[in-house]
Amino acid sequence: MTGRRSVRVAAAQITPVLDRPGGTVEKVVATIAEAGRQGVEMIVFPETFVPYYPYFSFIEPPVRTGAEHMRLYAEGVVVPGPQVDAVAAAARQAGMVVVLGVNERDHGTIYNAQLIIDADGRLLLKRRKLTPSFHERMVWGQGDGSGLKVVETAVGRVGALACWEHYNPLARYALMSQHEEIHAAQFPGSMVGQVFADQMEVTIRHHALESGCFVVNATGWLSDEQIAAITADDKMRKVLRGGCCTAIVSPEGAHVVPPMREGEGLLVADLDLSLIVKRKRMLDSVGHYARPELLNLVVDDRPKPVVTRLSQSPPSASEARSHADDDACEPRTADQRVAVVRRAAG
Repeated sequence: MTGRRSVRVAAAQITPVLDRPGGTVEKVVATIAEAGRQGVEMIVFPETFVPYYPYFSFIEPPVRTGAEHMRLYAEGVVVPGPQVDAVAAAARQAGMVVVLGVNERDHGTIYNAQLIIDADGRLLLKRRKLTPSFHERMVWGQGDGSGLKVVETAVGRVGALACWEHYNPLARYALMSQHEEIHAAQFPGSMVGQVFADQMEVTIRHHALESGCFVVNATGWLSDEQIAAITADDKMRKVLRGGCCTAIVSPEGAHVVPPMREGEGLLVADLDLSLIVKRKRMLDSVGHYARPELLNLVVDDRPKPVVTRLSQSPPSASEARSHADDDACEPRTADQRVAVVRRAAG
């Protein structure tokens, strides 16, 4: 546990810049500076906020999304790259931990990525959403277990998940087992209506209770002008409203400050970190309340490259015989001896 007693955090509910490449990054940098003037030590931005969440994929059939998908590629974030450098410089200038959602472009694929940047500007973690949800599967690739990590930051141990990953209890437990103190949650916002906001609130409050950590949740916001620019269909415009619940939740499952459900702004709160132990002394899901002899989670956190290169050349016949002679001198089980014989024979 961190030795700090209090941390001031912020969740940003703001609009992206849809009509100017690079504009959203500029807005992120300006928001970090504004939060810094309020004494904020950690800030969370919405899901894939840079350059913007692909709302087009939710309201249009795939056959009509080609141009917008290509535009997302053109404005995608390369990690590391100049867009990340700009945000890292702002974080360093403000002395602030930043959790930023980006559309990460890795050559021919875009990923829903979460970046955790420390207060000194170092990129501590880049993780990719494990499974894009529903319409998102036409836009993003899949992540792997290498990003299911909690990192030590200037404000404590921070973990992150995006949107419906919070409905994956095993992914949440993987982070809980690493004793996260502050959990960054990110949702798109401005979608589906009040039902989405209600479900979101239940989800983040439950995670706070179950993990015994604080949850800082950021959702995006679209203005009426932006909604009109995305679609001319009145029915689809209704779909792009509501669904916002920017919130900061304590380990006891309570809102630290009232949530923000509409409009732009910064939700700011001071976290009393002693509440973490207060909650966990009663229920520690990865400690005294766990039963690992009955229920145990196995996590494969190795990166999954598409190519594994075996650069070492195969042994010559004389080397193989030498290795076989060496192996014969060592006591082995029957199965091991069979493996050695087969290797030498090959």
